[in-house]
Amino acid sequence: MYSTVQFIHSWWAYLVLVVLIIASINALIGYFSKKEYGANDFRISLFTLIVSHIQLLIGIVLYFVSPYFNSFSEGGMGGVMKDSTLRLYLVEHPFIMIISVVLITMGYSKHKKKLTSQPKFKTLAIFYTLALVFVLSRIPWNAWF
Repeated sequence: MYSTVQFIHSWWAYLVLVVLIIASINALIGYFSKKEYGANDFRISLFTLIVSHIQLLIGIVLYFVSPYFNSFSEGGMGGVMKDSTLRLYLVEHPFIMIISVVLITMGYSKHKKKLTSQPKFKTLAIFYTLALVFVLSRIPWNAWF
């Protein structure tokens, strides 16, 4: 089960990353070019929200079926924090990714309350770009290539 969930989580991450980059660039372009917020902009932001939440759910399942998870009972939190690989997979990556999904959710929710295009794009640009920076900071790059 672990290898199947890990495979899905790894490949879905590419989709999340591409969609988040597209959504961030779209929001930045929309804000700086002062274009009108339209249906495609809404779809891009909504799709980003959906794929990131699906990735979060897959990641939660992966977290608990991972062989790394047993390290908490074997070495305790101190042992996990001393090992950089365990710390990345059990603490840093999950924590930062949860924060990223929260930022995406907050940005999406806040942008819907705005009445005009500029504040909508600004809100999406801020929250989605912050989420993108956080995601890029904690991707286990050595496992990706």
